[in-house]
Amino acid sequence: MATKTEVVPTETDLRNLATDVVDRAMKAGATAAESVVREGNEFSTVVRMGSVETLKESGSRAMGLRVFMGQRSASTYSSDFTEDGIQRLVKGAVELAHVTSEDSFSGLPDPSELGSLSNDLQLYFDDVYSLPPEERIDYARRAERAALDVDPRLKNSDGGSFDAGTGHKVLANSLGFVGEYRRSSCSLSAVPIAQVEGGSMQRDYWFSVARTLAKLDSPEAVGREAARRTLRRIGARKISSTEAPIVLDPMVSVSILGNIFEGATGDAVYRQSSFMAGKLGEKIAGSNITVIDDGTIVGGFGSEPFDGEGVPTRRTVVIENGELKSYLLNTYTARKLGMKTTGNASRGLAGSPGIGAGNFFLQPGTRTPQQIIGDVKRGFYVTEFMGFGVNLVTGDFSRGASGLWIENGELTYPVEEVTVAGNLKDMLNNISEIGNDLVFRGSSACPTLRIDGMTIAGA
Repeated sequence: MATKTEVVPTETDLRNLATDVVDRAMKAGATAAESVVREGNEFSTVVRMGSVETLKESGSRAMGLRVFMGQRSASTYSSDFTEDGIQRLVKGAVELAHVTSEDSFSGLPDPSELGSLSNDLQLYFDDVYSLPPEERIDYARRAERAALDVDPRLKNSDGGSFDAGTGHKVLANSLGFVGEYRRSSCSLSAVPIAQVEGGSMQRDYWFSVARTLAKLDSPEAVGREAARRTLRRIGARKISSTEAPIVLDPMVSVSILGNIFEGATGDAVYRQSSFMAGKLGEKIAGSNITVIDDGTIVGGFGSEPFDGEGVPTRRTVVIENGELKSYLLNTYTARKLGMKTTGNASRGLAGSPGIGAGNFFLQPGTRTPQQIIGDVKRGFYVTEFMGFGVNLVTGDFSRGASGLWIENGELTYPVEEVTVAGNLKDMLNNISEIGNDLVFRGSSACPTLRIDGMTIAGA
């Protein structure tokens, strides 16, 4: 039961709570302040070999406060919404700000940059909680069962899972900005394990994720695809070292896109820790490469009406026909570089904002994955990368990989325990084919890619 002094947030008063915390900080002596208040619910279950292994249902709420004392700043956060808790939150932030170092680039965005998209981005659907708990568990059980029923060699499992969650966020600052939005998501996955003669095992997975239960793939479809991906790994072997083109499955090519994102962030650029630093307006990739960040896509997993500082999200072309057109910036890094924010601030409850993607994607081509593979006489279809071996300063790229060997345009046998190596700067110029299979399964997406001239280190 709530005490008399507790401020219990509801869907209607989170906004008031956020603005009240800002007002208190200003009255305590801050020259500027910003608060974020969040609450949400989460459901998660894992079923393994038909039995419930984990089951979690929880709710959470918390708030964060960032204050400025001239060019000094500090932040605090708390899940204590009592009157005493809020007073400690404000007092702690103000006291910390007095002892931090000055930074002439810190501060809230310019008032003219603040705002929120007015259209409905369709981020929230209450049907993610429409199923009773028993049926949510059954979704996970059905996905696992569908996978194991495909083939008798699928004898074990790391489980089937079903997750759902909703959230409500309010951001307010002392410049008069107050914005809020709700979001929802649900997901389903299966991870079957194949066991063959000799005791060797292979595993793979598949999943579906959506804002609304209505767009989630069926448990049976998820299970069957997880089984297919697992079975094709049976009998994997090493190959001799060679140089050949590689074709990246979309689940793998998205990691290359992640390297592009990291290199294009203002943090990496102003620190000179990216090969993209100082390259605006220059060719850094092949003419077939266009990379876009768009936080305004309706229903997108990376869409928001405003970023972590209250700046409206937008569509930013990062690379256009191979030419570096823009970095991705928040207010701080924009000031460091003498530029304007691109609305890519990302922040949690505490600390200064970082940089996050909206919906970050490489523009698709026109050819199917089958057509791309069919043109490869001898090459490697990569279905998994392992480890982290990318130097964003030099571009050196080296990662463990597994997948399937391509011979005369056909996928022939599974391959494992090899290393794919090259240089990211060269790789971006050697992407000779781009698939038409762009599908968002998160905030970043990339179609099938063919990259020529890669070194494959094997036995």
